[in-house]
Amino acid sequence: MPHGRQREGMTTSPDNRIVLITGANKGIGFAAARELTQAGHTVLLGARNVERGSAAAADLAEQGLDVRFVHLDVTDPATITAVVDLIGAEYGRLDVLINNAGISRDRPHTPAELPVPALREIYETNVLGVVAVTNAMLPLLLRSPAGYIGNVSSGLGTVAFLTDPDSPLWQYANLLGYNSSKAALNAITLIYANSLREAGIRVNALSPGFCATDLNGHTGHLSAAEGGAHIARQVTLPGDGPTGVFLSENGGTYS
Repeated sequence: MPHGRQREGMTTSPDNRIVLITGANKGIGFAAARELTQAGHTVLLGARNVERGSAAAADLAEQGLDVRFVHLDVTDPATITAVVDLIGAEYGRLDVLINNAGISRDRPHTPAELPVPALREIYETNVLGVVAVTNAMLPLLLRSPAGYIGNVSSGLGTVAFLTDPDSPLWQYANLLGYNSSKAALNAITLIYANSLREAGIRVNALSPGFCATDLNGHTGHLSAAEGGAHIARQVTLPGDGPTGVFLSENGGTYS
């Protein structure tokens, strides 16, 4: 299968993977990009803000890491198409897609007070954006010898959490938009895993753990660097690893 043309100065090996990460200019996405480039993979660092995305990629590139900024807003079809065209022309395939971009507009609203436009905005990024990017990248993933889609999710979207008032994170159980969008993402992950199984593409939901990021006001007990390391490990599991599961940051799975 075509592997595209190699960028000048780029070294490759049989283990080198072409990885696209959405929402990667900061936090968990940026940390995952750093981990994966340090492991020898080529990372396309996606971000909707050109200035911040370019700066983040430059930070890693200055360390001699193989990273490239791509302007990607998961709610903007034009930017998605442009990235597809770039990857096809420059690399010929995509090995790993990490759907990391995510937002929350819940606080300070109760579920009954959350404006519908805010809920719609959450779903546009956390759910519809994932579907749009995944569908667009599928032809490139099918050119990979071992395509992988990782959807960065949250235990807050699991039935186990939402029905457990004794959970230490129960204070977050009323996040109508974020939690329900992650529950939808978990279902989407299973549906894609089932439909792509015969094509050899693995699809899993990924948990970075409860990380201190801008999304939660830096209240998490893990650092973004730790979360990024979990994501990097999960998407580089051996080729015979699981598909259609929600991988836990602790090495097991969520239900």
